[in-house]
Amino acid sequence: MTNFEVRAYDAAGRLGELDVPRAGVTVETPTILPVVNPHVQTVDPSALESEFGAEILITNSYILHGSEDLREPALERGLHDLLDFDGAIMTDSGSFQLAEYGEISVTTEEILQFQHDIGSDIGTPVDIPTPPDVDRSQAEDELATTQERLEIAAGVDTGEMLVTAPVQGSTYPDLREQAGAHAKATGLDVFPLGAVVPLMNEYRYADLANVVSACKRGLGEAGPVHLFGAGHPMMFAMAAALGCDLFDSAAYALYARDDRYLTVRGTELLDDLDYFPCECPVCTDHTPSELRTMGEDAREDLLARHNLYVTYGEIRRVRQAIRGGNLLELVEVRARGHPAMTDGYRALLDHAEQLERTDRVSKDAFFHTSAESARRPEILRHQSRLDRFEITGDTVLLTEGGSNDRYDETWGVRPPFGPYPRELGDTYPLTAEVPDRLHRDAYEAAADGVARLVDCHPDVAFTLVHDDWPASALDRVPETVDLRDLHARE
Repeated sequence: MTNFEVRAYDAAGRLGELDVPRAGVTVETPTILPVVNPHVQTVDPSALESEFGAEILITNSYILHGSEDLREPALERGLHDLLDFDGAIMTDSGSFQLAEYGEISVTTEEILQFQHDIGSDIGTPVDIPTPPDVDRSQAEDELATTQERLEIAAGVDTGEMLVTAPVQGSTYPDLREQAGAHAKATGLDVFPLGAVVPLMNEYRYADLANVVSACKRGLGEAGPVHLFGAGHPMMFAMAAALGCDLFDSAAYALYARDDRYLTVRGTELLDDLDYFPCECPVCTDHTPSELRTMGEDAREDLLARHNLYVTYGEIRRVRQAIRGGNLLELVEVRARGHPAMTDGYRALLDHAEQLERTDRVSKDAFFHTSAESARRPEILRHQSRLDRFEITGDTVLLTEGGSNDRYDETWGVRPPFGPYPRELGDTYPLTAEVPDRLHRDAYEAAADGVARLVDCHPDVAFTLVHDDWPASALDRVPETVDLRDLHARE
């Protein structure tokens, strides 16, 4: 992918730069694309750029195509002049309208040509957004149609306009993976994951994590991944950790219209707020009661701006977490904001092996903050590499305490990582900050590490001296290991 460069990883999260040649700009990712309705602009695109730092936005080319008022101005003046926006502009094709109404009146060739003619920087073909949970035969048939259209799109001369390759497949992981591999093979530029809005609307974040992971298996590291319709800041960290680079949504405006106030933990109704739990200019200059007394337009404008401040603030927080190597710590914090987000985080960790492939080997710190921390990619990596260490003696002590000369070798053992050569004790991730009161999952993970080491060295006699491990963990230790409690007398 010549237009996308990754500068840093954490889990599958990426700090990247998307070069958009037609706009002459480079967009830093992860980022949000605010949806701009060409007919109704709650916040002017110029303000998105100047006040919030928007480098890219998205609008609907199908609406422009069918608009008596805007079609000709868009063709004559171009999108950038029409919207008064200097950054990159991505256009959707009408697939949303197809999903909503079942029919649209343009072909892939026609809508791509129109997007090119109005000056779009990133265009989108007409795919078939197959909703979750449909019959497999429907998902297969509609995916085949989408793939045919992607092949057509790849053959259209769009000049410097980048073109997306949407990835469909409903909630069937194998179809999503297949669709990702096909999209990558087209040689197109940006990869939106389609028809996931119903999962987010229904708070099915575990299903969303499985869908994104399947798409990523097919796509690999091909290029920027766009999670269509993902505009709530509480899920940015999780989606980024799964490998999503671009998000878009009109939530900032739609929520404001309904007097809804975004936070990184969820959504509040203005009527339910006595105080604003935020430091943005809107919230420091006004009180909830003041907003409630304003006219509808003024209130909507201020709520939309607050929603944008929160949205872009979380994007910056996610970027810094990737840079600092603590993205999964941020995901854990966000997972506590809603039970469905906890489900999503647990589903994300089901794919720890996949995330580990791009996760950085060394970081500043590992904070063990929940039972789920024991399933993180760093622990999986540590245990998977135990076969790299040579054991020369016949007897090995694995201990949370000190060494003992009665054994040929002494290794440390520490939940949740398990056993480790003592000379590595001051290296990442064994320098982790771990609470004194650990959940049994941490001990069970350590026991799995012991089992892994024993499996790698079947002829060695191991003794495990543990600090009051629970029975559920000791049951996972191989029977050949001699078990002793750290505080028991020799």
